[in-house]
Amino acid sequence: MEPQNDTQILELFLLGLSEDPELQPLIFGLFLSMYLVTVLGNLLIILATISDSHLHTPMYFFLSNLSLADIGFTSTTIPNALRNIQTQSRVITFAGCISQIYFFLVFGSQDNLLLAVMAYDRFVAICHPLHYMTIMNPRLCQLMVLGSWLVSILGCLPDTLTILRLSFCTNRKIPHFFCDLPEVLKLACSDTLINNVVVYSVATVLCVFPLTGILFSYSQIFPSILRISSDRGKYKAFSTCGSHLLVVSLFYGTGLGVYFSSVATPSSRMSLMASVMYTMVTPMLNPFIYSLRNRNIKVALVSILSKMVPLSKSFDARLS
Repeated sequence: MEPQNDTQILELFLLGLSEDPELQPLIFGLFLSMYLVTVLGNLLIILATISDSHLHTPMYFFLSNLSLADIGFTSTTIPNALRNIQTQSRVITFAGCISQIYFFLVFGSQDNLLLAVMAYDRFVAICHPLHYMTIMNPRLCQLMVLGSWLVSILGCLPDTLTILRLSFCTNRKIPHFFCDLPEVLKLACSDTLINNVVVYSVATVLCVFPLTGILFSYSQIFPSILRISSDRGKYKAFSTCGSHLLVVSLFYGTGLGVYFSSVATPSSRMSLMASVMYTMVTPMLNPFIYSLRNRNIKVALVSILSKMVPLSKSFDARLS
């Protein structure tokens, strides 16, 4: 059969994590609970940084933007996966698939860039503490965040737009719970050389460069920490970097493994599980990682929750 360019009317089919009907309620419950925890946890981080004046610093400003990106990252994929399970429909339109790919890449790239910005913030705080407030002034912080959003929004357009040039054959099944770019490229009948070049080029700019910046920052941070004379000072410095390093390890460890291998290799269960890790588990764990290791955030969260409890009691009393 000759390949046809069906992109105007094309419907794709998301096979999900499993096609076993008995597992669908379990997967639905798991996805829903993880999504609610992710959204609630990251919203609390954002509210804490806004409401507490002690958290109006560059580090927490970047953290609140990371939480916002994480909410968008999971909201791009999980609600649609939940709808598919609930309605027992695996169909996604080509336009919907393209949109999902684009926003997934945008929020994922924003995570990459913000993690690099946060590494630079830690570098300045530890290696140049006397000049920290001068260097990391509010204007620079706002420009860095705005710049990262613009780079993500514009930088992910080539990946998405080059899909429109492809022709697709009869096989329209994606062995995934969302439209993952490498999996969609595998369905194409036409030559994907240009797409693969674009994918690796964009990944280099939006993923490898930020990771290189993170590694360089910590190559300067660790020697500076070791030169601190007091044990308490060393512990405090390591503590401020520990949360960030853990998030970086989780995100890059799973994400890089999937995207740099899945374009050239067949789909596998291991790749699918790695996708679950960096699309759901990592954004869900980020609020816990930062809040449990940070006294200021814990104090702000306790203050928010203590204000919410009296309000809920007052509301219940009015209803009764």
